[in-house]
Amino acid sequence: MTSVKRMHVAINCTDLDKSLSFYRSFFGAEPQKVKEKYAKFELDNPALHFSLNVRPFEKNGVLNHLGFQVDNTEDVLAMGKRLRQSNLLLIDEMNTTCCYAVQDKVWVYDPDGNAWEIFYTKADSEFESAGETRDLSLCCAPPSNPTEITLMNFRKK
Repeated sequence: MTSVKRMHVAINCTDLDKSLSFYRSFFGAEPQKVKEKYAKFELDNPALHFSLNVRPFEKNGVLNHLGFQVDNTEDVLAMGKRLRQSNLLLIDEMNTTCCYAVQDKVWVYDPDGNAWEIFYTKADSEFESAGETRDLSLCCAPPSNPTEITLMNFRKK
């Protein structure tokens, strides 16, 4: 059985400083990482990995994505295998750089289009993303068209 370390919630915000001020008070804790357009809190009680991403709201609103942080790559692979067997797995991203961290992860979308990731953070990174810094879709979000990708994955089987 895969061990879940923390629930993950990533939200979009327009003003990182104001959001940090609010969430420092709300959680009663300091963030573990703060960058120009990103911050994360890793709380033990409740077990929550909470991130703030400076992003416009027009397309997706406030919610960026949800997920679970796990203890190691083996847990990511085990969850990915189970999701693949259930025909839910969209994409896996091993050894990717995202949100100023090197991670192994898998992604799915629920029926309403909410993105979920299962991830393990292997190391910190000075870079937000492995791709172009202006391409926000490469960091902290799965591919932009879940229906098309899901259909491609189902056709492969």
